[in-house]
Amino acid sequence: LRETCRQCRRLLERNFCELMADFNEVEASDGVRFSWNVWPSSRLEATRMVVPLGCLYTPLKAIENLPLLPYDPVVCRGTCPSILNPYCRIDYRAKIWVCPFCFQRNHFPAHYNDINENNLPAELIPNYTTIEYALPRAPAGPPVFMWVIDTCMDESELQELKDSLEQVLQLLSSTAPNSLLGLITFGTVVQVHELGFEHCAKSYSFKGTKELPAQQLAELLGLSSGTQRGAQREGNAAAHRFLLPISEAEFAVSNVLAELKKDPWPVPNDARPQRCTGVAVSTAVALLEMSYPNTGARVMLFTGGPCTVGPGQMVGVQLSEPIRAHHDIEKETSNIKYMKKAIKHFQGVAKRATSAGHVVDIFACALDQVGLAEMRSLIEKTGGYAVMSESFSGNIFKQSFKAVFGRDASNQYLRMAFNGNVEVLTSNEFKVCGAIGNCNSLGKKAPNVADTEIGVGNTNAWSMGALDEDTTLAMYFEVTTQANAPVQQGSQRFLQFQTAYQHSSGQYRLRVTTLAHTWADTSQLADIARGFDQEAAAVLMARIASHKTQTEEAFDILRWIDRMLIRLVSKFADYRKEDPSSFRLSSSFSIYPQFMFHMRRSQFLQVFGNSPDETTYHRLVLARENTTNSLIMIQPTLLSYSFEGPPVPVLLDVTSIAPDRILLLDTFFQVIVFHGETISAWRKQGYHESPEHQNFKELLSAPKMDALMLLQERFPVPMYIECDQYGSQARFLLAKLNPSVTHTTPGQGSDFLFTDDVSLQVFMEHLKRLAVQS
Repeated sequence: LRETCRQCRRLLERNFCELMADFNEVEASDGVRFSWNVWPSSRLEATRMVVPLGCLYTPLKAIENLPLLPYDPVVCRGTCPSILNPYCRIDYRAKIWVCPFCFQRNHFPAHYNDINENNLPAELIPNYTTIEYALPRAPAGPPVFMWVIDTCMDESELQELKDSLEQVLQLLSSTAPNSLLGLITFGTVVQVHELGFEHCAKSYSFKGTKELPAQQLAELLGLSSGTQRGAQREGNAAAHRFLLPISEAEFAVSNVLAELKKDPWPVPNDARPQRCTGVAVSTAVALLEMSYPNTGARVMLFTGGPCTVGPGQMVGVQLSEPIRAHHDIEKETSNIKYMKKAIKHFQGVAKRATSAGHVVDIFACALDQVGLAEMRSLIEKTGGYAVMSESFSGNIFKQSFKAVFGRDASNQYLRMAFNGNVEVLTSNEFKVCGAIGNCNSLGKKAPNVADTEIGVGNTNAWSMGALDEDTTLAMYFEVTTQANAPVQQGSQRFLQFQTAYQHSSGQYRLRVTTLAHTWADTSQLADIARGFDQEAAAVLMARIASHKTQTEEAFDILRWIDRMLIRLVSKFADYRKEDPSSFRLSSSFSIYPQFMFHMRRSQFLQVFGNSPDETTYHRLVLARENTTNSLIMIQPTLLSYSFEGPPVPVLLDVTSIAPDRILLLDTFFQVIVFHGETISAWRKQGYHESPEHQNFKELLSAPKMDALMLLQERFPVPMYIECDQYGSQARFLLAKLNPSVTHTTPGQGSDFLFTDDVSLQVFMEHLKRLAVQS
């Protein structure tokens, strides 16, 4: 019997690996992962699938051998703006192609006259379902960066920040010497530095308690409306007083940074510095929207504390007034009296930035909160980066900031892209419900927009101010075909993503991904089940749950997750009614319940021990990362290192702790090396330093080397923690483990948890009992 169980387990694992290989292959070639790869053909059946029909789309996924075509795409002239793709029906004699979305017959342009079955253009080759066009139009110009620096911090912190800025300045001078750079510093007042003034350091100061309209700011800076239209042209004197090419600005910026001191305004011992973050960000956005509208530009905010004066204020100046916490927000206490106004202010700034196609990045380094919860819309709407750490001297900030300016695969340009727009086209049988990610609605109400809204809905097009190879959108759909008008047997559904963006070289590009899948009728439930991608489904559900936290209580969201899971396994599991012991899940669904278990316990839904800023930060990162990284956030990975052999994955469970093991936990935000009690004792006694214990030395170094690789290739750089069993920092690992052994468990093993949390085993027992009920 035991051998039979082992064989069944191996068969399930092999089937699961084969399924995941298929899903990963589609992701590698097109950058798309669907929750359901086979869809039911009627709206009624689709609603019974429980998990939403959706996909995770990475617009700029690094695809091997991706064709780059140096001409304009061929666009359908019918009711849809679809682009020529391998699924179009072709009449080679008449030189006509039929659009699979609206069935419009279109004539090929004259330069396609030579095509035939053996001479196809790249966009019609079946393997090229994703293709990219380098549009033949005037380039947009180099990227623009505006550094906004907080001076209300300790001298040591300010010096560390200045050192990092100097290093990146030298990096930019070699990687992107033509890109433009501007500088704004702020404390009690906002100072806009005129880098183009050669004779001495010159800056314009603005009061930190009042936000100036863009037109008034233009007049005060000498940027009149007459010069605004020409500011995009190279050599415009008005704009280039404040924004210079790196090759010219390097000396001026270095001088300003060298002379930059802590904000000189006195701060009483019982008060916070007067920090006008809201006015500073608004001024930076205004300067860019006047000078370089619809051009790739980033406002990069470096702040070390909360905004205490002016628009965007989140807390009072007096230290006796505490910063809002989660319980203040839930109970609406007096500590959140600034919150609504601050959120409204930053939403207005974000709207202006998205209208101009610009991005806002936030680098927040402080022991206390800085107001990221209020500034959320700046990241969410513009698609910028958020990096949060305790200090500007730490590796998290320094390495993450450098990684922003990393080069692409060609090693010639920056890996970032700007001013992106994503449009979704669908065939008539289904519609778009919405998208969840760091994006903004373009308000395009096309015929394929569904009435049901999930995330940012009521449109089929979204703007993304910034994109990179990991930026991922969650798209949700609904089937519109009624049960009494079924889809014809063997017919396909079609989906096309069109992503227009500005490459960091200034070139305008368009990436087109076209996909086709077969419909399934009600009798093909087994085929539908085999097409379930539980990893993609878990991430899609996590995005919905995270999005719901803005409007719903956490308790209601947890109940919603539980109900959805019970309904799903009730439909697709094998069992006899009222008999939990007969409950069986196929390999397609076997690990989905444990994803939901860990998501319920994750920092996305459980706010205990986290500040509002930390919770916001985690949710913002989840909303932009790809499937693999998102899964690590939901269910961290755990590796075990021992003398018995190479490192092996182990269960995310307290029983995986052993005295003679080293564990490596990757939570995406943290990388933890955990030494067992015996390993820790040997290390403290210095055994690894003696030649006869070379194996022990190698065992100690192996997890550190693997952790170093994770730190080097991930953005934002995670926190690195080394700890010992029973040490104080072991809490970081214990908090993520399944509490299968607790202080109430009889006959505990080597380690157990003091917790009242439900274990995965108890969770599964309750799930089985509820799923088999009549």
